[in-house]
Amino acid sequence: MAHTGLCFHCDLPVPAGSPWQLEVLGQSRSFCCPGCHAVCQSIVAAGLDSYYQHRSEPSANPQDLPRIIQDELALLDRADVQHELVREDGTSRECLLLVEGITCAACGWLIERHLQQVAGVEQATLNLSNHRLSLRWQDDQIKLSQLLSEIRRIGYAAQPYQPDQAAQQLHNENRRALRQLGLAGLLWMQVMMASMATWPEFNIDLSADMHLILRWVSLFMTTPIVLYCCADFFKGALRDLRTRRLTMDVSVSLAIGVAYLAGIWTCISGQGELYFDAVGMFAFFLLAGRYLERRARERTASKTAELVNLLPASCLRVNADGLSERVLLRELQVNDQLEVLPGAIVPADGVVCQGSSSVDESLLTGEYLPVLRQCGDTVHAGTLNIEGPLHIRVSALGEASRLSTIVRLLERAQSEKPRLAELADRVAQYFLISVLLLSAVVAYVWWQIEPERALWIVIAVLVATCPCALSLATPTALTTATGTLHGLGLLLTRGHVLESLGQITTVVLDKTGTLTEGRLSLRQIIPLADLDAEACRALAAALEAHSEHPIARALGHSNLQASDMENHPGLGLAGHVGSHTLRIGQPHFVCALSKQAVPHISQDSGQWLLLGNQHGPLAWFVLDDQLRADAQDLIAALRQRHWRCELLSGDSGPMVAKLGSHLQLDVALGGQTPADKLAHVQALQQQGQRVLMLGDGVNDVPVLAAADISIAMGSATDLAKTSADAVLLSNRLSSVIASLHIAERTRQVIRQNLAWACLYNLLVLPLAATGWITPGWAALGMSVSSLLVVLNALRLSRAPAETSV
Repeated sequence: MAHTGLCFHCDLPVPAGSPWQLEVLGQSRSFCCPGCHAVCQSIVAAGLDSYYQHRSEPSANPQDLPRIIQDELALLDRADVQHELVREDGTSRECLLLVEGITCAACGWLIERHLQQVAGVEQATLNLSNHRLSLRWQDDQIKLSQLLSEIRRIGYAAQPYQPDQAAQQLHNENRRALRQLGLAGLLWMQVMMASMATWPEFNIDLSADMHLILRWVSLFMTTPIVLYCCADFFKGALRDLRTRRLTMDVSVSLAIGVAYLAGIWTCISGQGELYFDAVGMFAFFLLAGRYLERRARERTASKTAELVNLLPASCLRVNADGLSERVLLRELQVNDQLEVLPGAIVPADGVVCQGSSSVDESLLTGEYLPVLRQCGDTVHAGTLNIEGPLHIRVSALGEASRLSTIVRLLERAQSEKPRLAELADRVAQYFLISVLLLSAVVAYVWWQIEPERALWIVIAVLVATCPCALSLATPTALTTATGTLHGLGLLLTRGHVLESLGQITTVVLDKTGTLTEGRLSLRQIIPLADLDAEACRALAAALEAHSEHPIARALGHSNLQASDMENHPGLGLAGHVGSHTLRIGQPHFVCALSKQAVPHISQDSGQWLLLGNQHGPLAWFVLDDQLRADAQDLIAALRQRHWRCELLSGDSGPMVAKLGSHLQLDVALGGQTPADKLAHVQALQQQGQRVLMLGDGVNDVPVLAAADISIAMGSATDLAKTSADAVLLSNRLSSVIASLHIAERTRQVIRQNLAWACLYNLLVLPLAATGWITPGWAALGMSVSSLLVVLNALRLSRAPAETSV
């Protein structure tokens, strides 16, 4: 086949008459295939065409990757392989990836920005503390293998996250980082001794030959420090230059590379001072700072790791003969019956079908006291059976379990970047550009004043002012606080919660299941027609059997079956039971069926529900609910912050008014439909109020979604949880009080970190530029600055003591 030159993207031959042409950098370019053409087009469209000016070798096109890598990536597109790795929602896919090669916050920015510009990608968020990338894309537009190839093209490697492989990879990376640090320290000490022997201050009578030998020995021992120990800095800098992104790797690589080359010139020419010891010193300090920083960030992700590794490898399954056999966890199926012995971890979500025991749910809910579980109760994977054996029937496995949902939501909250973190990243970029320009000015000035010092002063400026601490200030604090809150029983599902809590002015509360226990008890039945109290209860229980509302449990079990069920949120339920067309709920809703007036009755305490059919009202049901023991403490804590407190409930007006008066709330409205609640919250927001909503159940989904911050109770429906910014897993309102304190501490730590990072850079810059700081001390200062930011954030890992109000 005839060729017409080389492909502009990958340097492979271009077939004659190639139709793939594109104008890049002011010239028409030819490509060998549609893959190279598409990749180049994406790079140009993203404004990254200067990549082609900086690249040192041809790019890999889709067919240019090693064959084994192509085959491995193609396997990941198979449905059977994706079954356990990828979550599906129509054509949308979601996967958690583990990314290799990340060195700082700038790497996360580059990966996210590049993927978000790829057609078909809906979301890409990276958790810097554990290097996990949450990716969501449209499968009909792009495949997982293509996304992994895109990540490879910008210098990183990614694979679907699996706990065992991730732990092994993290272990290998830590060992490699420790080897680099140890070798740099060992060689630096030897280089220092060899260099010091050549200093005139030591008055050592060295021959010219010995002086020359020591110079070359220093070069020989410094070379592994630069080429092996500091290789990650140079790789990161090359990658960043290709993608037009300035990071600390660029400035550090410039400093180390220039100093090393200058040392080689001194070694060869014999002119000037030998500064290989300075190269080794700041390389060692930089590596030490980065290693300690890495270990500190890993600590912030420890609670998530505890959850991921919580499940046992095997469990006891009860076979058809009633005997227990040990099987691997991956062999389980829904509806299998399991035996969980005392002291064993519950391997899957399920319902207790035999036995009773106390179960420790502290790692999931933050509730340190064991809870009683008996026949009919739900138990969750990852909880610990304490007292007696339990037989459970499996209801959910793997990604569908409550444990996996908690881990997934926690990962999402930790990976999301709030406004402050994005602002800090942008400031760091502009600051680094300013530093590079200032370094050029400093170099020129010192070259005029004292040329022999110019190089080392510029190196000190580059190293001392790396904005790594500025980029770490916010995400490290937020990640640590998120893990601490989960330990207290509050699961953040969105990253903006801690930052936004300080702006709240009004709190809107639901009643049943939120301020009250949600465990309603049936106090009285008042028949209004020919049916007796038990017959009315059976009809009502048949309707409520299809509801998740606490009322259903209060009415008990019924042998009757309801059909054609309709749920009217905030009003009640409707359906057919035998010859009856029934409604239960708000009086006016029930009476609208028979077009009769609401029967008059003196309603005192309790919640009053009406049951009626097509002929008229059948009975009043009076239910009682108990106020949570910590409800008054919560209201007092909100009052201390001068927040307005309002109660919106779908329950009857008199009961709601009485509760509002008891708690001294600003507003207490009963009989509220979901539309009423939503309109009320939107009216508050139009008045300039920032609203926090605390609710439970399907009725609260619209208002949870509309509020500035929303918290769903742990007993809430899954639909309510997905609409909320946080989930109160423990159902203890005291956790909300603790979260307010932690949120306040988090904002203080962020402000402290940002202030320290800015103050350090502003102070050290003039000192380095005027020659008061050597390159070694500059490296030490930069490393200590970054480490102080991380250690300050780790203070948030200490949960607050119980707060009395």
